[in-house]
Amino acid sequence: MIKTVSHVLIGALLCGVVTGCSTVASPPATSDKGYETYINPGQAFKHTNLTNIDNKPISLNPNKKKLVLLFATWCSDSLRTLNELKASSIIRDPTIQIIAIGREQTRETLKKFNQDFALPFELVADSDRTIYQQYANKGIPRLILLDKNNTVVKTLIGEQANIIDQVIW
Repeated sequence: MIKTVSHVLIGALLCGVVTGCSTVASPPATSDKGYETYINPGQAFKHTNLTNIDNKPISLNPNKKKLVLLFATWCSDSLRTLNELKASSIIRDPTIQIIAIGREQTRETLKKFNQDFALPFELVADSDRTIYQQYANKGIPRLILLDKNNTVVKTLIGEQANIIDQVIW
């Protein structure tokens, strides 16, 4: 019994220490909170028109399901998720539109990043968290799955390996 209790306490302590990619500049009001998601299945996605890193407007395609990825170029979990996505069949599925939104990233940073990463989908800069803060308080990558009507089907926090396996509409 004592062994079980000590294992539970050690596990709880480790869970409190491991924060993934949520360590950058969280607002003081949310710094003591756990991960919060501000959009739920059944709700409409608020950003149907965005501007890509080439300063061109992009719209969510009404004829496709969407995968919206909130990420950061400095985050190891985000990089792993992007690599998993690039290796998956999702990337080649013509019925899915993918948009990646770089939290606290400038257009220039994302352009430079994409020269090396060669992502075959739209990138959007969210340098001041204007977009991100509408969907979560901390933690990246975040994956938001939308149906053809831009309604949320599922949200995921991609801090564990193989998160792309859970991207199922």
